[in-house]
This record gives sequence, structure tokens and C-alpha cells, in this order.
Amino acid sequence: MAADPTPELSTLLAQARAWVAEDPDEETRAELAAAIDAVTAGGDSSDLADAFSGTLEFGTAGLRGALGAGPNRMNRVVVTRAAAGLAAYLTEKGATASDAVVIGYDARRNSDVFARDTAEVMTGAGLRALLLPRPLPTPVLAFAIRRLGAVAGVMVTASHNPPQDNGYKVYLGDGSQIVPPADAEIAAQIASVGALADVPRGPAGETLDNSVYTAWLAATSALVDTCGPRDLSIVYTPLHGVGGEPVRRVLRLAGFSEPHVVEAQFEPDPAFPTVAFPNPEEPGAMDAAMALAAEVGADLVVANDPDADRCAAAVPDAHGWRMLRGDEVGALLADFLLRRGVTGTYATSIVSSSLVGRLAAAHGQPFEETLTGFKWIARVPGLAFGYEEALGYCVDPARVKDKDGVSALVRLVELAALEKAAGRSLLDRLDQIAAEHGLHATDQLSVRVTDLRLIGEAMARLRATPPTTLGGFAVESAQDLADGVDGLPPTDALRYRLSGGGRVIVRPSGTEPKLKCYLEVVVPVADDQPVTEAVAAARIAAAGRLDAVREDMSVALGL
Repeated sequence: MAADPTPELSTLLAQARAWVAEDPDEETRAELAAAIDAVTAGGDSSDLADAFSGTLEFGTAGLRGALGAGPNRMNRVVVTRAAAGLAAYLTEKGATASDAVVIGYDARRNSDVFARDTAEVMTGAGLRALLLPRPLPTPVLAFAIRRLGAVAGVMVTASHNPPQDNGYKVYLGDGSQIVPPADAEIAAQIASVGALADVPRGPAGETLDNSVYTAWLAATSALVDTCGPRDLSIVYTPLHGVGGEPVRRVLRLAGFSEPHVVEAQFEPDPAFPTVAFPNPEEPGAMDAAMALAAEVGADLVVANDPDADRCAAAVPDAHGWRMLRGDEVGALLADFLLRRGVTGTYATSIVSSSLVGRLAAAHGQPFEETLTGFKWIARVPGLAFGYEEALGYCVDPARVKDKDGVSALVRLVELAALEKAAGRSLLDRLDQIAAEHGLHATDQLSVRVTDLRLIGEAMARLRATPPTTLGGFAVESAQDLADGVDGLPPTDALRYRLSGGGRVIVRPSGTEPKLKCYLEVVVPVADDQPVTEAVAAARIAAAGRLDAVREDMSVALGL
């Protein structure tokens, strides 16, 4: 027989029972009722306590978290409140019955349900709701907002998070993600939402036909020069996400041959059964694609994350296949566009390589550095190209003011075909860039924690006692970006500039329980020997320097 509950447990159980009474979702109601019974009978209450330990925070990334009942989870109650808060914000800003909110969703569990809930809340608030016709890439939603002249957009996706997660991204009428103060103003409206039963709900809006989607396909495929070479063998995987069919169609429209696809990963599957994490950056995620590439003798492997707003690539080298880092793909795309005469501002986030700044300067184009996230990059005036190292690239900002893994993919395929026609590879192009501008080598130190307090404690230690040397390089300046520096808005990050042109950025992840350190060293490339040999020597030197910086940074974190 279970002992009498403590006052804290009694409060927790009362909160949970109140949630059951309000929850419109039969599945989460049943799960929560079973959890209440188990805890009442003396079972472990830690999971239940976590689900009610706070409210899933609405910020500049919207919402993202594990599916389940409770205010600290992604569920229909939380989504309905978020939609009601967004509708109230839009109405306060002057939106009327003629204004539309476009709603997109990926193939994750409950994405379609959350999209429908959002549509019903928007129409209940007197706004128009336009739903994309089926699970589609996030960039289609960003494209649709501007194409349709909508006042806002919502994308239901957890991007590359684990299978148990889902999320809710909010865009305003310019087609880019929200930034302060809009995030705080929407959060305040969400907090003021009363009982769920009092939230007005209307019909599920209008489901769009394929015209916006086909317009995005046409615009994306038209980025490629119609007269360029098309001889390229491609392996592609959408990692169980929504990119498969769109990528096939874009490549076909652009004139490229059908890619070899990883069949086991091609159809959308919210369980992501073949990968531990559906993120092409994670070890093992690209193994099946690279194995297929070796089997068919491909020239290039390309992949998208589950909502297809990111693009990953792998290329053959002397030792088999290797993944290109996000900074390498960013440099390749920036260099390609600059050489093609694309004018405007080239932009990266503070955690990305400084190489694009040098490339832009060499071509007489402006360069701007922003805070982390495409919500900032997309807002750079006159943007021609933007990227960040986490595999996000914006190559068509006039149409999609966000990262777009499909347009980046087709541009990278175009570049690879051009290099192949000239008897070169993407690695050869990277070597040439290094020879001209120095080898910019980057890496990450990422520490995942189970207790988020450890991240705050590590940041506090670094602020109190910043390192004076890292990897044998003097720390020439230590900047606390919480104060706002170099024209950047304040953010929770630290930047150390190292002698020799290197730097380290330390920041908490915005989407995962991780503390991340972004490392860069710059090594000159000798000009008195063949380029390939000189760059190879520089890479060896850079690897040693990065290892030394990483080791010292790990000690400084104290985790």
C-alpha cells in the first residue's frame, strides 16, 4: 500500500488531473491518467514531475520539445495555447479577417494534428488559415508566406531533433523567423490565454492546392544555369524526412539524371528507424548513403535533414568517402556565387568560419556577421547569400528568407558538375580557395548534459576566469556577447580571438541540452610547392592546432 503523498506530490498530482480534464487528445489523456495511477500507487514520479516542472518556453526558435502530456511537453494543449497567443498578437498588430496565416507541417508524429489545431484557432480568431496540402519542406512554408502575401506563417517541425520531439516555428509576413521583441510579445499573449475551452475554434481553414508547391519547385530548379554540364552521378537520402520527392522533382526539372536513393530512408517515417538521430551531422547518419555511393561509383552524396531545410554533402577522397563540414560547403557555395557575379551582402553567423568574409572582400562585396540562427541572417539588408555551419544555406533570399536545403543541394550539384566537366573535384576547389585565402579549419567541442544547470555554471566560470591561452595561442581578446558587441544584439555567448587569426565561440545550444564550442584556426598555405601538397601540409598543421585548442577548451569548461 502506497504511503500518503507529500504536499509536493499532492500538488503535482492535482496539476496532472487538471490537465487530464482539459486535454482534448485521447492518447495523451490516457498516457497521463496511467502515469497518475502509477505514481499514486507508489511509482517513480520523476517523469511526471518533469512534464509539469515548467512551461515549454516560447522563444525565437518557437517551441520544441518531447511529445507528451504536460506544459513542459509538445502536445495539443500547448500548441492550441501557442496558436491562440500568436493570433492575439497578430490581431493586436492590426491583422483583420482578410489576413492569412500559412501553416505547414512535416511528417513527424502529430505534425498534421498540430497544424489542424493551429488552423482552427486562427479561423476562430477571425483570421484566414491556409494549410499546405501535405507534409512538405520547411522552405516551402517560408516561400508560401511571401508568395501569398500572408501576415504570418507556422511550420510544425522539430527539424533534426530526435524522433520523440516535435516543434512549432513562427514566421512573420516578411517570410523570416521571428526575432525579439516579437518572440517576447507572442510569449506574453500565450501566457494570458485562459481556459482551453474558452479559446474560440473555427473550421480547419483552406487546404491549398499544389500551385504554391509547384511554383517553389520551378523557382528552385531555375537557379541552375540552363547551359551548364549535367554529367554527375548523385546519391541522395532524405533521412526519412519530407525531402525525397521534392528533391527528385527539382533535379529532374533542372536537367540532372535521377539520383541513386537510399531506399530504406526515402519514404517519410516519424520513427526514423535506420538512424540514431535524424541529423546528417551525427556520426553514422550518412553511412548508408556513403556505402551506396561506393557501390555505384557516385561523384557526390547529398542529404537533407527531416524537414529539408539543411543540406549535407560527402565526397570521395583517397581514403574513401568523407563528409564536408558545413563551413566547407558554405565556402564552396559563396565562392561559386561570387565567381558567377552574384552581388549583394554575404553573411554568416558568429559561429561560422571567417573565410566567407575574406572571399567577399576579394570580390568587392559587403560582408556581415550576425548572431546564430537564420532568423538573423535572413534579415541582413541586401542579402545575396547566407549560411551557418550547422548545414544551413540561403542561396535564393529573394524567394526564401530562410535556410533551404533543396535550393542549396541543387546549387551544390551544379557546382560539382561544373568542376567534374573541368576535370576537377569539389576538394580541388577547396584546395584552391585555401591556397588563395589561407586554410580556415573549423571544428566543434560539444558537451551534452542531463542537468541544464551545468551549462549555466560552466558559462559563469568562463566569465569569471576567462582563459588567457588556448592551444598555445594567446587569447588576444575575450568578449562577453551578453553585453552586445560589434553591433550585435546581446546573446548568451563568449568569443575569444586567438593570435594567428583563430577564434573560439562558446554558447549554449538553442535547441538541445548542449554546450557548444566553435573552434577555428587559420593556417597559411605555402606558395613554393604544388597546391595539393601545400594544402595537405596545412591541413596536418591545422588538425594539430585544433586538437590543442579543443583540449584546453575542454579543461576550461570543467564539464
